Amino acid sequence: MSNSTPIKNIRIGTLAPAGTNSVSYIEEIIPYGFESFAFSYSENFNGVDPEQLAEQVMPVVKKHDIEVSTISVYGDMLGDTEEAEETRRSFKRAIDCAKYFETDIVSGFTGRLPKSVPDCIERFKEVWTPLAEYAKDKGIRIAFENCMADGDWYNGGKYNLAINPDAWELMFDAIPMDNLGLQWEPCHQMVQGIDPIPQIREWAKRIFHIHGKDATIRKDILAKHGFMSPVKSMWHRTPGFGDSNWTDIISELRMINYNGNIDIEGWHDPVYCGDLEMTGQVAALNYLKRCRGENIVPNPA
Repeated sequence: MSNSTPIKNIRIGTLAPAGTNSVSYIEEIIPYGFESFAFSYSENFNGVDPEQLAEQVMPVVKKHDIEVSTISVYGDMLGDTEEAEETRRSFKRAIDCAKYFETDIVSGFTGRLPKSVPDCIERFKEVWTPLAEYAKDKGIRIAFENCMADGDWYNGGKYNLAINPDAWELMFDAIPMDNLGLQWEPCHQMVQGIDPIPQIREWAKRIFHIHGKDATIRKDILAKHGFMSPVKSMWHRTPGFGDSNWTDIISELRMINYNGNIDIEGWHDPVYCGDLEMTGQVAALNYLKRCRGENIVPNPA
């Protein structure tokens, strides 16, 4: 057997709600073979501080050799409301508590003013520079989801700046710190007409965590009705049911020496939803494992 350092495989997991039912939720789905969890809060902690959450979930995940990829806080980080201030306090607290989950990644939205991306950059810099510096002092990386949420476009939006490479260039130029990066997924690029594969090579140093989510683009509908039509031409999908070849995606990730995880972001697929939600997620889990290779197999001596 080779004496070289063992390769860390890319683990395949799923998003799990962070809250009072987290333990029962993960205990129920662990037997299906999930290898990692990304615990996700919304705007605040909903009464369950992340240190308390870690005390509850870490004994369970460690018992099963499961990793926590990231803890996430999704909310308005740039606004001037009390709710936005609470989200900022929550994100900073998540940075403090990441160590309890044995992860070095905290993720979420950048936030957004109802303006164009360039017009939000000064506020982005004002809010995120001290948080990035605070995180760096603690050895924590911040990953911005590349989500194009409902109403987010380059020239205006509601939730998130980090929607595409043009925005990323402005963001990372404004705060040139190496602990700021992306919580990337192909879906949010595909629905903008962007080929996601070249991004893996170009943005390798900024891809900290990956959401397993895909898209289906109905090119026949798009060609007839265009992007601005009320006739729907694209859908967010669970991996294995969309247009992406995840064998190619994972091969590209291996070529850039990506050492993070892929966590399935469910609750978006228009077919595998409702009573079929976990059916779709487990199918995606098994599909992504096949695309990756089930396990690392050591070479013969």
